Order: sequence, then C-alpha cells, then structure tokens
Amino acid sequence: MTNALALDALEDLKAKVRSGEVDTVLVCIVDMQGRLMGKRLHARHFVEEGWGETHCCNYLLATDLEMETPDGYASTSWSAGYGDYIMKPDLTTLRPVPWLEGTAMVLCDVLDHHTHDPVPHAPRTILKRQLARLEALGFDAVMATELEFFLFEKNLDEIRRNAFRDIAPISGYNEDYHIFQTTKEEHVLRPLRNHLYAAGIPVEGTKGEAGSGQGELNIRYAKALDTADYHTIAKHATKEIAWQQGRAVTFMPKWHHGHSGSSTHIHQSLWQGETPAFFDESDAHGMSALMKHYLAGLLTYAADYTYFLAPYINSYKRFQKGSFAPTRTVWSVDNRTAGFRLCADNTRAVRIECRIGGSDLNPYLAMAGQLAAGIKGIEEALELPPPAKGDTYKGETGLIPQNLRDAMHALKDSAMLREAMGDAVVDHYSRAAEVELEDFDRVVTDYEVARGFERS
Repeated sequence: MTNALALDALEDLKAKVRSGEVDTVLVCIVDMQGRLMGKRLHARHFVEEGWGETHCCNYLLATDLEMETPDGYASTSWSAGYGDYIMKPDLTTLRPVPWLEGTAMVLCDVLDHHTHDPVPHAPRTILKRQLARLEALGFDAVMATELEFFLFEKNLDEIRRNAFRDIAPISGYNEDYHIFQTTKEEHVLRPLRNHLYAAGIPVEGTKGEAGSGQGELNIRYAKALDTADYHTIAKHATKEIAWQQGRAVTFMPKWHHGHSGSSTHIHQSLWQGETPAFFDESDAHGMSALMKHYLAGLLTYAADYTYFLAPYINSYKRFQKGSFAPTRTVWSVDNRTAGFRLCADNTRAVRIECRIGGSDLNPYLAMAGQLAAGIKGIEEALELPPPAKGDTYKGETGLIPQNLRDAMHALKDSAMLREAMGDAVVDHYSRAAEVELEDFDRVVTDYEVARGFERS
C-alpha cells in the first residue's frame, strides 16, 4: 500500500515537472529542534535521481538553535570529522507547497552513510520506533496537536535589527475566540489555512487565543506519524507566510513575562482498526481498562519525558498558576487546570489531552516520549488514581519539573526511556539539554544588569 502511494506520488510529480508546474523540490529532514533542514533540488534532478537519496552533514542532528557545533555528542564531533548522513525521501510525504511558486516538498528519513541503518536519534526514527512497539501490541496511535503562536506588527528583520526590543503584538487586547480582531489578521491566517489545506494537511481552522496577538492553528487528528509531519510543516508554513505578509511570528512558549504563554496540546488515543481501544461504554467516564493503564503511565513517568515537552530554558517560564498552563501532572475530567484533561468522556472519541507541552516542542519527540510512557503503563498494568477536581493549581502532588536542569536529570536517569529508546538516544538528548544550560549560564542578562548594576 505504502509503495503504491509513493510511486503514485512520484508519477504525479513527474507530470507536474514535465508541464513546468513544478521546478523546485524542498528535500527536508526534521532536526532535533523540530525544524525543517535540507536542500532545494531542481525538480528534474529530483524526479530523475534525487528521489532515491541525497546527503547532508551529520552535524544537523548534533547542534543547537544557533546552529553551533557543541562538543560532547557521541554521534559526531570535530575529531570524528563531521561526515555525511543519507537523506532518504519518504515519497508518501511528497506534497505541493502552494505558498511558494513552482515548489514541492518531501520529508526524509535519516540513514547512516555507511550502514544505511536509520540514525537512532533522528526525530522521525524515534517516533517510528515507539509506533512499532505499539503495533506489536496490536494498536495504532491517533493524535492531534493544537499549535499556539504570537503574531507581531513588524517583520522579523526589523525586530532583529532593534535587538528584540519594543516588540508589539499585532493586536492590543485579548482575542480569545474574537472574530473582529482576528479579521485584522486574515491577511496571514487565511492564506495559512488555505495553503496548508492545498498541501494535503487537514486543517480544521484558526482562532484567536487568550493573549493579544495570539492565535491557534488546529489540524484534524490522524495517525501519529502523519500528525507529527503535519505539525512540523504547518509550523514552518506559519513562519514563511507571516514573513511573506511583512509580519513576524514566534513559537516561544513565553516571549514576554507580561503576556500569555503558547502551548502545544497533544490529544491522543489508541485504536484497533476502526475500534477505539480507549472506549468502554460500561465505565463511568467511558474509559477502557487499557486507557486507564495508558494514562497511569503518562502520569507515573511524566517527569521522565518532560524534557521532550519543554526543551529550553524559556519553556519553564510558561508553567504558572492561573495561566491555563498546568503546573501539576494530574488528570481531570474536562478541566483545563490539569496537566492531563479527559476529553469527550462517554463517547467513542474519548481521549486524553496532554496540556504540558509548549509551542517550542519537537512533535516527534513529544509524541514518542508519551507513547513510551503509555506503553509502559499498559505493560505494568498501572493503576490510575482518581481524577483531580476543582483548581488543580492548589494541589500538593505531581509538580511538573520546575526548570530545564531538573527535566534534564529526570531524562538522564529514566530507566523507562532508556529501555524504550536506547541509551544512545537518551544520552544524546541529555547532552542537548546540557548544551542549552551551559550556553545560558555564560550569559549576563538584561535582568541582572538592571537589578544589580547600581544596587548590588
């Protein structure tokens, strides 16, 4: 089935290349930070030869947001010479890029240049491994993400030249579900919705969020790997389309202490074919025993995978009481103060929404970490505690790791993730967390200077 889909996609592209409709193919991998990296190939080269494979430097999966080459990674280094990876196009992901003239895109899996084996710490590889474990148990994962962001008056170049000071959101007030204010933003959001839909991404819609200039993009649920691909492409498209319209967008979870934070809520359920494995109509909330074990795994091992939901220093600034961002790893029924919210109880669509992740997460890693925890919950038949009620900010248990350092140590010490993902993967991403901390610890911030220059 997959091979047939891939061949059909390639033949369709060949026809568009012959007609002159497409002349450029973006050949992309997903890096550790969840960004698209790769090359622009001439479309004729791609359909003749490039569809088989191309290459990239292996530093792309051992770098940081600044594209530096930090030491301490086992996979590559200056001493190892920074060799190549194979970029192997997954032709089932081949799609048009309607917001760029004459352009198509394909996502690639990352293979070792010498062995042609999947690179274990590549984000798509990590998610695929957990999906294979789930498939061995007889289940498929169906997921969806809600992606939040802020839109600004000026473009990225103007903001950067002004040293990221005096940044003004595109609106001046809370625009949660606000139709008039979001009308003012339609020059960005309308092409975003329409171009993504034309690219084969099942967009549901956009809405205003609780901050001034804050929006949310919703994409229909799908198989987990498709959802991660959709999320990554949509995030990339949001940046490019905003740039085309002279605006800036940020996916920082907390771009300013006086403004709301931005999240990525992840909805998840398990299925057996067309049967929802999370649903049991005889249960008080419609939750099957399997769902309860899975959710118990999410709760029990939440600290272990928090790094994959909150990978930077700034990520932890979002976790504040009364902000709709959770502070505790408890579950509740349709309660937005909890880290995990039971949605659509007593229906076939019953699912769990993880509200911990920020808008800066890498969806492949975030989904993989949660699947690993859920699978462990099923394997261990963990017992689900009763749901929390009321204002869970006032709780006394299940505190989310308070900073990146705590999350890094929880990741590094996680026997569950080492078993599920392998030591090399856990060590690789633990080192990524260390790199962020080492870089930040060297910096003297504006806050420190303003607070202590005269008074210390």
